[in-house]
Amino acid sequence: MKKADVVVLGGLSGITAGISCRRHYPDKKVILIRKEGTVLIPCGIPYIYGTVGGPENNVIPDGLLENNGIELIKGEAVDVDREKKVVTMKDGQEIGYEKLVFATGSVPLIPPIPGIDKENVFPVKKEFDYLSEVHSQMDEVKDLVIIGGGFIGMEFADECRKGRDINVTVVEALPHCLQMAMDNEFCDEAQAKLEETGVNILVNEKVEAILGNGKVTGVKLSGGQELKADMVILGIGAVPSTNLAKNAGLEMGFKNTIKVDRYMQTYNDPDVYACGDCAEKQSFFDGRPTGVMLASIATAEARIAGANLFSPTHQNCGAISVFSTVINGRAFGVAGLTERMATQIGARIVIGTAEAPDTHPGGMPNSCLTKVKLLFSKDTGVIMGGSISGGKPVGEMINVLSACIMHRMTADDIVKFQMGTHPALTSSPIVYPIVNAACKAIIPLKKSA
Repeated sequence: MKKADVVVLGGLSGITAGISCRRHYPDKKVILIRKEGTVLIPCGIPYIYGTVGGPENNVIPDGLLENNGIELIKGEAVDVDREKKVVTMKDGQEIGYEKLVFATGSVPLIPPIPGIDKENVFPVKKEFDYLSEVHSQMDEVKDLVIIGGGFIGMEFADECRKGRDINVTVVEALPHCLQMAMDNEFCDEAQAKLEETGVNILVNEKVEAILGNGKVTGVKLSGGQELKADMVILGIGAVPSTNLAKNAGLEMGFKNTIKVDRYMQTYNDPDVYACGDCAEKQSFFDGRPTGVMLASIATAEARIAGANLFSPTHQNCGAISVFSTVINGRAFGVAGLTERMATQIGARIVIGTAEAPDTHPGGMPNSCLTKVKLLFSKDTGVIMGGSISGGKPVGEMINVLSACIMHRMTADDIVKFQMGTHPALTSSPIVYPIVNAACKAIIPLKKSA
């Protein structure tokens, strides 16, 4: 029987957990077991169908494991005996461990819609060969319907039209696309940008049935409308992949995730850890369980889990939830709470907004208007969330806001922020929108003090 100090089950977050372990404990032998032959960059999957041109251009090389001294075993783990500390593979091979990490991720949510199993109806699976087949099939498609107007759906809709003469329709059950992630004004802006490309967006509509005799030919909506479709993409979310953990007797938490503490250690086995989409998450703001699934959270948890395997090193502060996306060339980012979320939990907030070009002067080539919205606690002045839209700088600006939230900075702290600026790279220091949004919140915060 093969043995290792650490066995990691899973893909993307598993790689990070393994690397973190090797950095902190270089003498430990680490084995990573994964079912997939090739690991894809999950956030890059929509771009396979446009910008990057195929799944082969959206992979994480196995050399990353080899360079960090991690052994890779490709195959499916089918059983974990926690008493004997043994993982059994589908081919019968047994692998012993001292510490075990579940990083088994998530699988696409497949709703109980009549006809969901028809040919050319594709959930977004993180599998190389599967996505290659979708890519080749899409070249023959004339009418594509995407169910779900979240990140996956909107990004697929944006990408699939690139280089193709194809009709694309997004069907969203809520009043706004991206409504679960952004405030209405940013949702409307993103939707307008996508509609500029010719994508048809239908909101407040549910799919009642998928039509066709064997192969999909259309989609019937709850309002009675029927849409032509020779391909359907399901982009309505994911569920944790935790069957193996459940069968191993690990305690389950919110929405079928593996229950873990602040050290990413499972509740009922001190030698088993979990991270990523399969692990339970608590909100940074109120400590309550949250179902958010983001690569940024998964990799942070993986670094914490790997570091803690043989000595408690890091604690998880909770899910801040920071993300960015780009729709038809315009970037959108959110960190922490939106105004809608703050209202839902009854938080008393003060809002500051600001706009500025992301170059100075604004007439420089490729300059783009940046819009910033910050939320502060009315009682403490501490930043609770921020939303930004604009050009490419949004991707890093939203990361700055995440750091501000994590360290509980106040509006007064942000007003004193000393930013590095350059005419071609940033907004002017006079109108830097993150700082100016905080400035605008200061007076109402003083009034409420």
